[in-house]
Amino acid sequence: MPAYHSIFLDEPNQQIIGNIALLPLRTRTRGPAQQLPPLSPTENDLIIDASHPSYDPVDEILSLFRANTFFRNFEIKGPADRILIYGILFVSDCLSRLKPGMSRREGEKALGNVSLDSSFKVPGDAGFPLNQAFEAPRDRGQAEVLRGYLMQLRQEIAGRLLGRVYAEGDAPSKWWLSYTKRKFMGKAL
Repeated sequence: MPAYHSIFLDEPNQQIIGNIALLPLRTRTRGPAQQLPPLSPTENDLIIDASHPSYDPVDEILSLFRANTFFRNFEIKGPADRILIYGILFVSDCLSRLKPGMSRREGEKALGNVSLDSSFKVPGDAGFPLNQAFEAPRDRGQAEVLRGYLMQLRQEIAGRLLGRVYAEGDAPSKWWLSYTKRKFMGKAL
């Protein structure tokens, strides 16, 4: 059974830096990403359908995370798959920082710190775990736009992941925490 790929592979007019697609996000965080319309108050972001106009890469990352973590190999079919890979690696990093006894408040603080850490590695930096599959930005300006986009993506992933991990109360879901030891493609951010 092959790994699940991004549904945004055929998205028209993608902005690409290096070989990474900067896809639109449904977010309130400031950054270079194009804004998608927010969900209405009656819609639940935990069960948004892929055909919804506000479905974004963060929804896709969180919905495909559990299935894709079982694959050691992943054939990259386009720039949108690289965002999926990066997001899955970041979710793994976030889950490794949550502990079974953490309250929601402690979890928010832990994931807030990791998502706002501006010293994270981007493609082309020494120490980026997937430099063989990601191209470095052409120049410093593109590198800063990419860093801003990835920072915005990280913040949005951390916020929505908290909603899923703590969906049932003030204790983290044991089901989500069971994925803390899995490494997608054997890598970690």
